[in-house]
Amino acid sequence: MGMNLTRKIIQSHLVSGVMEPGKDVFLKVDQTLTHDINAVMTYLAFEAVGLPRARTELSVSNLDHNLLYIDFKTPDDHIYLRTAAEKYGVYVSRPGNGICHTIHTSRFAAPGKVLMGGDSHTPSSGAVGMLAIGVGGMDVATAMTGVPMRLTMPEVIRVNLKGKLRPGVNAKEVILEMLRRLTVKGGLGKVYEYTGEGAENLEVPERMTITNMGAEMGATSSIFPADAVVKRFLEAQGRGKDYVELLPDQDAEYDGEMEIDLSALEPLIALPHQPDNVIPMKDLKDHPPVQQVFMGSCTNASYADLAKAALVMQGRHVNECVQCTLGISSRQVYKQLMKDGYLEMLIDAGVRILEIACGPCCAIGQVPPTNGIAVRTSNRNFRGRAGSPNANIYLVSPESAAATAIKGTFATAEDILGEDVAKLAEIHEPLSYEIDDSLLIPPLPEEEAAKVEVVKGPNIKYLPVPEKPAQHLNCGISLKGGDNISTDDITPAGAEFSSMRSNIPLMSKYCYNRYDPEFSERAREMQRSIIIGGENYGQGSSREHAAINPMYLGVKCVIAKSIARIHKGNLINHGIVPMLFENPADYDRVELMDEIEIRDFPDQIRGRRVLVEDKTKGLSFYTRLELSDSEMEVVLAGGQLRFLKQQLVKEGLIQDED
Repeated sequence: MGMNLTRKIIQSHLVSGVMEPGKDVFLKVDQTLTHDINAVMTYLAFEAVGLPRARTELSVSNLDHNLLYIDFKTPDDHIYLRTAAEKYGVYVSRPGNGICHTIHTSRFAAPGKVLMGGDSHTPSSGAVGMLAIGVGGMDVATAMTGVPMRLTMPEVIRVNLKGKLRPGVNAKEVILEMLRRLTVKGGLGKVYEYTGEGAENLEVPERMTITNMGAEMGATSSIFPADAVVKRFLEAQGRGKDYVELLPDQDAEYDGEMEIDLSALEPLIALPHQPDNVIPMKDLKDHPPVQQVFMGSCTNASYADLAKAALVMQGRHVNECVQCTLGISSRQVYKQLMKDGYLEMLIDAGVRILEIACGPCCAIGQVPPTNGIAVRTSNRNFRGRAGSPNANIYLVSPESAAATAIKGTFATAEDILGEDVAKLAEIHEPLSYEIDDSLLIPPLPEEEAAKVEVVKGPNIKYLPVPEKPAQHLNCGISLKGGDNISTDDITPAGAEFSSMRSNIPLMSKYCYNRYDPEFSERAREMQRSIIIGGENYGQGSSREHAAINPMYLGVKCVIAKSIARIHKGNLINHGIVPMLFENPADYDRVELMDEIEIRDFPDQIRGRRVLVEDKTKGLSFYTRLELSDSEMEVVLAGGQLRFLKQQLVKEGLIQDED
C-alpha cells in the first residue's frame, strides 16, 4: 500500500521512533511560531536553556493578540519579545501586520515542512500541505533548541470531499459538520487528511478555516494536499519558489475514512456553549434578538470571506439593536478589500472596523452585554470565552453573520439576498496579492544579535520551575471540576488578564477565577494539592499558563476522566502528573477537600498505575498514566526544562550548571 500525505511528512522528518499509532516519534522541526500573550514564557524558557540562537530553519514571534494597551504591561511585553527575537535570531511580525496563522500561511508556510506553534490553531497552515501542530510554549522553546519534537504517532483519517459548496454556504459549514459528527474530543490522537475532487474546489483560505477548527475536535492536526490550488496561492503571494507538489499516493492507506458532500451542506450554527453543538440554521426554534455580531478572527477573515459578507450587506444597514464589528486577518487582506471597494460597503452598512488583531475572539474587546447573544465567525464559544460569564455565543459563517447583523436575529445570506445569493459564487481570492513585508523584521546577523540587550519590564517575572515528584504525596483536593473544563476556565482570557501572563505570581491569583473564585487562595493555603476533572479536561487554547499557574500554586497532579492533548503535554512539561481514573465511577466517590495519599509516587509512575488513597472517605482507587517512555522521563525529571537541559548537556551544547 502507498503512503498518505501525513506519513510522508513524518517519515521525511523522522529522527527516531516507530511510526505506529500511539507510539512516540521524534521529528526534526523546521519552523516555529509564537504569539504575544503566550510567548514570554517561551522565550524565558529558551533564555534559561543558555543557547545563543534558535536552531530552527525559521522561527517567528507574532505581536498580534493583545494590542489593546490598557496599561504598561503589554507594551513592555512587546518590547521584550522584539528584543528577545533580535537576540535569538527570530522573525518579528509587528503589531498591525496581522494574525499569526494568516501571516504564517501567507508568508512562511511551505509544503512538506513541519511547524510547531504555541497556539492551538497552528494547524491552519496545514492548508498548504504542511504538518502544522499546536503545542505549549515550552515545546516551542524545545523545538527552537534543535532537539527533535516528541509526538505521539497519530492515526490518519481520510476525509473524502465531494462536490462544491453552494452560494451562501461557507467552508465553516464543513468543519461545523465535522464537529457535529465527531464532537469536541472525537479527533484525539488523529490527523484529518482532506482529499478528493471536492478539495480541489476549495481555495487555500477556505482550507484554512477547516484546518484551523480541527483543533476544536481535539485533533493533532489537519492537512490538505499541496496541489494546484496551493501552487496558485503561493504564486499569488509571490512565493512560487516555495511550492512543491505533495500528494498522497493513489493507493494510500488510512486508519479510517469518512465522506462529506460539499454540495449537500447548508448553513449551520454552533449553539452555546460548545463548538460541536451544531444544528442547521433552518432548525433554530427560537429567533431572539441578537445584540452583537463579530466577523473576522484567524478562522474566517480572508479576502473572499469578507467580500461575500460585504455583498450581503451592500445597500443595507446593520440593525439598530446590533453592534457589528469586523477584525480583518491581515494588513494585506485589509488593503485588498479597501482597493476593491468591499471595505467601503461594510463601513457604509454600519460595520465598525477593529484593529488588525485577534481581539474579540479571546475577549480582548467587544465583550457581550449581560446575558447577551453574540454571533461570531471565530472558532470557540465556551462559556466565558468572550469575556462574559453569562453571554451566549453562537458560531456561524461570515455570510450568515452579515445576514444576522442586517436582520437583527439569526439569518442566512439567502434570507437576505434571495435568488441574488448566486452572485456570491463569483467571489474568489485575488490572483496576486500586494506584497509588503515592511512589518516583518528579519533576524539579525549573529554578530549584531550578540550585542542586543533583552529588555524586561517590571511585570516580567521569572519562569517557575517545578519540583520532581515527591516520594510520598499527602495533600488535599483543591478543586473538583466537571466535564469540558477549558483553558479559558483555568486561565481567563481578556485584555486585563492577558496582560498579566508574564507575571505568574500575579496571574496565579486569578487561576480558575471565573470557574471557582476561591480556588487560588484555597490552593495557596493548602500548599500541595490535587485537581479532579471530568471528561476532556483542559480543552481549547494551548495556553500553558493553565498548567503553570496551578503548578505555581502547588498542584501536583490532575486526576480526570480524560485530558485534552495539548493540555496534557503542558501539564507534563510543567511538572503536574496527568492521571486518568481507571474506573470513571471513582470520580463520583471523591470530593473537594478530601485528604489524598499516594505512597512511593515515582515508583508507581514508572508502573503507569497509581494507587490513590482517600483518607477522608476511607477508600482507595487506581489511576492509570498514559505516558510514553519519554514523557515519563520528563515527569520524573521535574518537567521539560530540567529534562531539556540534561539533553543539551549530553550533546555538549551547554555546560552542566552543577
